[in-house]
Amino acid sequence: MAVRIRMEEELRPYGLSAAQYAALELIGRSPEASNAQLAREAFVTRQSMNTMLQALQRRGLVVRAETATSGRELPTALTPEGTALLRDAAAAVDAMEATAAEKLTADQQRQLLTGLELVIRSLRET
Repeated sequence: MAVRIRMEEELRPYGLSAAQYAALELIGRSPEASNAQLAREAFVTRQSMNTMLQALQRRGLVVRAETATSGRELPTALTPEGTALLRDAAAAVDAMEATAAEKLTADQQRQLLTGLELVIRSLRET
């Protein structure tokens, strides 16, 4: 929760929520991902993701296909403005993460990452 609150603070100057930032990050990594795929990755409902994508589209940050490539899926991609905003917002988030980890030694940082990777793997296996 502390990370989420701090992320919201860091992203406010960019006019983004943590959820919108996550969506832009996911689209940047998987530009042809469907709404359903993005929703799963961002831990929101398809309806919430659709509403979020519409808002991002109105701001000119993403573009969605006019027609479905398969079924009802409308792939989404970042616009040049979306790419630029994501780059700037990511720098702010990276700085926040660096601040969060600055009191950990290099060994503690490695242990933390190893532990988190194990947790993720465990959750994916169940």
